[in-house]
Amino acid sequence: MDEDTRYEAVRSRDARFDGEFFFAVRTTGIYCRPSCPAVTPKRQNVRFYATAAAAQGSGFRACRRCRPDAVPGSAAWNVRADVVGRAMRLIGDGVVDREGVGGLATRLGYSARQVQRQLTAEVGAGPVALARAQRAHTARILLQTTELPITQIAFAAGFASVRQFNDTIRAVYASTPSEVRAAAPRTGPAARGAATPDAGVPLRLAHRGPYQTTAVFDLLAAEAVPGVEAVGGSRGRRTYRRTLRLPYGTGIVAVDERAGTGAGRPGSGGTSRAEGAPDPSGGVPAPTGAAHPGGWLDARLHLTDLRDLTTAVQRLRRLFDLDADPYAVDERLGADARLGPLVAARPGLRSPGTADPDELAVRALVGAAEAERLVQRYGKALDAPCDTLTHLFPEAAVLAQAEPDGPLGALTAALADGVLRLDPGADRDEAQEALLALPGMDEGVAAVIRTRALGDPDVAPPGADIPDGWRPWRSYAVRHLRAAGEP
Repeated sequence: MDEDTRYEAVRSRDARFDGEFFFAVRTTGIYCRPSCPAVTPKRQNVRFYATAAAAQGSGFRACRRCRPDAVPGSAAWNVRADVVGRAMRLIGDGVVDREGVGGLATRLGYSARQVQRQLTAEVGAGPVALARAQRAHTARILLQTTELPITQIAFAAGFASVRQFNDTIRAVYASTPSEVRAAAPRTGPAARGAATPDAGVPLRLAHRGPYQTTAVFDLLAAEAVPGVEAVGGSRGRRTYRRTLRLPYGTGIVAVDERAGTGAGRPGSGGTSRAEGAPDPSGGVPAPTGAAHPGGWLDARLHLTDLRDLTTAVQRLRRLFDLDADPYAVDERLGADARLGPLVAARPGLRSPGTADPDELAVRALVGAAEAERLVQRYGKALDAPCDTLTHLFPEAAVLAQAEPDGPLGALTAALADGVLRLDPGADRDEAQEALLALPGMDEGVAAVIRTRALGDPDVAPPGADIPDGWRPWRSYAVRHLRAAGEP
């Protein structure tokens, strides 16, 4: 998109581009998402940025009306396999907060200077600025959805000091932390007063465009491993729950199948509520098979350490494929004679990923029944079980030591030793080569791991008749065929 095309998207308040770029208004000092309902500024006063961090780095503060920090992530970072895409995924996972820029560079196999230069040239901000913008967003969620003391929120969001926290919040939101908290709506089931640390953190996980909740929850229900996952409720109103192993502790998450009531249709002028937004209006259940036309999934996170909030949210976003661009996918696949009717029947069908790549790899290799046995025998029991959620999936190092023989032993040893990397910054081609080099590894299993664990949108099952015309969305094409019951 050139700048004139971006301005037309802003002028028409096109929510399809929320998160794909941001615009700032020179005369007001504010930056917004493209669908902001405010009066459209004059073209000569508008500047465009690839990321919220780039806009903040140029001295602009976030719009209080459209909350541009709370939009779906750009689909480009999931599609791209180059160093910038890998870096953006790792920063989203919290690597810079935990390991610094040096740790990010080491994971990518580049020097810190090279990573800084490439990110700045491509997205207008370096890794520190990108992580800072992410910390500010996490802090706003905690300020508006919990009653935690502000000092505790500062460190939970990843800030090194309270002073740094205060300065960042003022710079990004033009408000003090207390003012950000006071601005939260106080009505509705997800209001601040109903959210306490014991009750978990309520979240709105934003997505763009239509979202086929039923198909995603059907898949999660079919694959659920007892002890680690559970899907309850009637179809169309289900709740998916699972345990999470996180860098600082553990977590339990619940995500609802119910559709939201937010707007966000292309050109509608509406805005979509997003993750961390307290809901003043409640929600309307989605009918079976329905897709909501842009909005969010309701979720609630229980964490033993709130420093894991950012990482947990990003892993849920990958699991539910919330940063996808359904408009681009449906436009390409819908033009195909075979897929066209399937796309029309299920617009916005997603290609789910995983919340734990190593876990997904083991499950893809051994199957559901064996995965359940591994959980019961080697999984770490939760200190505080929640109904049927009792364990974390066993770590690769534990499995490699307990059952070292056969394909499972080879896979888990490679994961534990770092010979095989499946984290968000992994090189997909290198990971596939390492997978296929393992004894007993099947090409079909490797394709599943590449699709789900590595989030590759363009994977075809080996031996399948998948036309090149379906590129770069062959993973989505396969999901359409399987959802329709076709071979």
